[in-house]
Amino acid sequence: MPKILIVGGGYAGFYTAWKLEKHLRKGEADVTMVDPLPYMTYQPFLPEVAAGSIEARHAVVAHRRHLTRTHVVTAKVTGINHAQKVATITPPVGESYEFAYDQIVVTAGAVSRTFPIPGIADNAIGLKTIEEAVAVRDKLMSNFDKAASLPAGPERDRLLTVVVVGGGFAGIEAFAELRSLASSLLSKYPQLRFEDTHFHLIEAMGRIMPEVSLKTSEWVLKDLAKRGASVHLDTQVQGAEGGNVQISTGEVIPSDLIIWTAGVMANPTVVRGGDLPVEERGRIQTRADLRVGTDEAFVEGAWAAGDVSAVPDLSGGGVGGYCVPNAQHAVRQAKRLAKNLTAVLRGEETKNYFHKNLGAVAGLGLYNGVFQSGNIALKGFVAWVAHRGYHGLAMPTWERKWRVLWGWWHNLWLGRDLVNLQTVQNPRYIFEEFAARPRPAADAAPAKPAVTPPAEKRTGEKTAETPAGEKAAAAK
Repeated sequence: MPKILIVGGGYAGFYTAWKLEKHLRKGEADVTMVDPLPYMTYQPFLPEVAAGSIEARHAVVAHRRHLTRTHVVTAKVTGINHAQKVATITPPVGESYEFAYDQIVVTAGAVSRTFPIPGIADNAIGLKTIEEAVAVRDKLMSNFDKAASLPAGPERDRLLTVVVVGGGFAGIEAFAELRSLASSLLSKYPQLRFEDTHFHLIEAMGRIMPEVSLKTSEWVLKDLAKRGASVHLDTQVQGAEGGNVQISTGEVIPSDLIIWTAGVMANPTVVRGGDLPVEERGRIQTRADLRVGTDEAFVEGAWAAGDVSAVPDLSGGGVGGYCVPNAQHAVRQAKRLAKNLTAVLRGEETKNYFHKNLGAVAGLGLYNGVFQSGNIALKGFVAWVAHRGYHGLAMPTWERKWRVLWGWWHNLWLGRDLVNLQTVQNPRYIFEEFAARPRPAADAAPAKPAVTPPAEKRTGEKTAETPAGEKAAAAK
């Protein structure tokens, strides 16, 4: 029975395994999926998780619950020797080992792409994982708690200042959702005013959201300005040391929350640790039928999809001729890959991946959004409904769909959940603070115990002597 190894359990990897379970007959192939996390993250929901509009656990899909015929391995693939068809798997505990396969599917996704700017690595946070989204939400809410106890001044301003770097869809959605969260928090903090909160978006290009028309992006800019947000176009970050964001205009913005969304890159651990062909942008060279290789020749037994791959966009709408790294392409590529891989195992022909972009939709906070499809543009509440409708249906499995929809329904009547659980990132703090510890052993010989002198006999009092028998008992 041929062995199929799927490297990565994100959107593309999960869907590939899920659809292979549907297409493959029992006993036709043995499928193993390796990922360091036990769940798939639905990344379009991360801005709403950061804003408290979606429960964090509802934005992920557990591998072991929904992949019933796939061997799920929670570990990292740290090396691919496709010449020998062997991958190196490194588990969180224990020694690394080699795994032999017949077909490999690389869907390791992407990570935040940063630049060697002083202070960014130490002070900023990305928004590519569910853990980062939760940390951003809790950080903002904790800063409100701290600022409410401080007088007006530089320290309070720093705590209430949010800086988002990157004006693409991810950055704009995160920026707008956090602005919406901050506005809703103000009603709970009478000590703070709207003017005390400061939101800055920094974008190196001369416009935001290149996925939509210029007219639509300008509407978004005006909408953000109405909500008190500052957008810095044609501006680069030059430093972020000590939480002081230095930008190319010469301005310095002190901030306690710096969010980096300025681009992604293919997972370097997998790409650099293997011998599969890589194109100039660091992605695995992939054909239109999702096989690794070029139009002239393909690598036997190797496939790729999602953000880690450079897949030709046959619709003609891709940047540089390739599909852009987004969830819309990842899920559709995974579905086509599963069909093509099944066809190869049965000696049948493959089909090319073709998908014309349906448009772009973004949430800009509660009851506000933007939608663009061709020349059609929707804004405001209608676009927000389209945003939630599209992503609610796109969430994999009905079990997860129901959890998300049920949470939205509750929030409609009860309001967004404003519980701050930042201390969950250090759950032992209260136990450690009060836990009893053994006293350190003394280096020198123990000193003789101090003897309490007997109380002096008062005038007119008699001192009772302890009988000899009681003294002996006390000595024992």
